[in-house]
Amino acid sequence: MGHTGLVSVSFSLRFGSGNRFDFPAIQGWPPIGCWFMMSRVKMKCLQLLFWAGVILALATGCATPKNTVTQISTIDALLAGAYDGQMPCRKLTHYGNLGIGTFDHLDGEMVLLNGAVFQVKADGKAYAAGTTATTPFASVVRFQPRMTQSVPSGTTFSGFQKQVDALATNRNVFCAIRVKGKFRFVKTRSVPAQSKPYPPLVDVTRNQPVFDLVNQEGTLVGFRLPDYVKGINVPGYHVHFLSANHQVGGHVLDFTLDQGTIE
Repeated sequence: MGHTGLVSVSFSLRFGSGNRFDFPAIQGWPPIGCWFMMSRVKMKCLQLLFWAGVILALATGCATPKNTVTQISTIDALLAGAYDGQMPCRKLTHYGNLGIGTFDHLDGEMVLLNGAVFQVKADGKAYAAGTTATTPFASVVRFQPRMTQSVPSGTTFSGFQKQVDALATNRNVFCAIRVKGKFRFVKTRSVPAQSKPYPPLVDVTRNQPVFDLVNQEGTLVGFRLPDYVKGINVPGYHVHFLSANHQVGGHVLDFTLDQGTIE
């Protein structure tokens, strides 16, 4: 279980290079602070006025705090079709060594594992992200496991969620998760690159390619996020898979684990 699942953390929201919102979190309650370097034009374009109801204090000149989930853009922007890459993927590793997201033009699923960025394309195969790759949406963290627990054989996706919920009982904190093991079965999906004018994500996923992976060693990475992040990120569980040989992966829909560990 990652450091972020056991302590209060801050949340850093970024829109391209140099545009950042930091929200220091309070245990058991949504974030209440904000630090920003963003132009009025971009604020208007991204329609961030909904934050006005939750911003209680404004601080400037703060360094990025410890135990921070850094996010590029918002899930609502992605759902609406904002697929243009905003940050080079090579810069993501400045903010974390574990994470998930997607790529410019919605070209596949991202897995950031051990500081390396992988791109699972619409063929279900994983590729090392190119040096020029960019992302319109990603969440990353500098992962520091605080505990390790074995996963019983036959554990499914729903059983895994119950196990994590028992380990991290406070649902109001961000929880970063890594699971390494042997998987009897993993159902994943990816998405194909889109062309302008971009369709909304719900239309893209109606015809998403789905893959049934069997007898795979690999790693799940992702987050369990609080309900109050709705619109900013995905509440609940959002995890991606990468095989140990870095050949296949994707957004996880279901799995059965033969043996493994949760961190």
